[in-house]
Amino acid sequence: MTAQLIDGTALSRHIRAQIGERAAALAARGRRPGLAVILVGDDPASSVYVRNKVKACADHGLHSVLEKYEATLPQAALLARIEALNADPAIHGILVQMPLPRHIDPHKVIEAIATAKDVDGFSVHSAGNLMTGLPGLRPATPYGCMKLIESTGIDLKGRNAVVIGRSNTVGKPMALLLLQANATVTVCHSATPDLALHTRQADVVVAAVGRRNTLTADMVKPGAVVIDVGMNRNDEGKLCGDVDFAAVREVAGWITPVPGGVGPMTITMLLANTLQAAEGRP
Repeated sequence: MTAQLIDGTALSRHIRAQIGERAAALAARGRRPGLAVILVGDDPASSVYVRNKVKACADHGLHSVLEKYEATLPQAALLARIEALNADPAIHGILVQMPLPRHIDPHKVIEAIATAKDVDGFSVHSAGNLMTGLPGLRPATPYGCMKLIESTGIDLKGRNAVVIGRSNTVGKPMALLLLQANATVTVCHSATPDLALHTRQADVVVAAVGRRNTLTADMVKPGAVVIDVGMNRNDEGKLCGDVDFAAVREVAGWITPVPGGVGPMTITMLLANTLQAAEGRP
């Protein structure tokens, strides 16, 4: 068996086309979706991510504001700027690119963003909405992973799902979204003594630990859906995920590539969250 590829680039293109249509319809009624992106410092990777987010907005009818600040920006000044953006009716989503300089507390920054504009879905309020099943803005990467799983046509009800990783940005919200879809969910992490024991029983595996070859072929149930969130470099310097792609592809039923899987969907769901916020939907 050779797994079918879950093409995140193609799915992203399809969803973005729908976002563009909805954004145009909203703009025609005098409400153009607006996203403010704040970059503090000159981290090269962050600069690339921010540039891609701003370009995606421009390409699909969303208004974006990019604000760049020196790494020496005081925390109080950043919080004051967020407060001003919270009050700006032209801005419907606020994103502060991480990581921040060490003198700035990321938790205070995240909590300063109005819940209705928290398009990253990282705040305690947003996390609480997800935990309790209330509507709200969902973290973009897990949200994108759910869309990728949905594209396979597999019904998650009653399926065994394993999430490898317990971060606040991916692992934990991923598990909650799978629970909402009625999957039976196991969260594994660095203290799990026998990872393969769990993954071999899984109909769906989401690998999100940031370590290549975490999931190998002998750990995968034949026909499983494998979602690779990892973004690493191999010995040749090429991008790779957390999954031993070539080997696992011969066992799994569906698999996301790296690059071209989860990555394109993250920015796409950020656009979706900004549009949702502009539409005033919870």
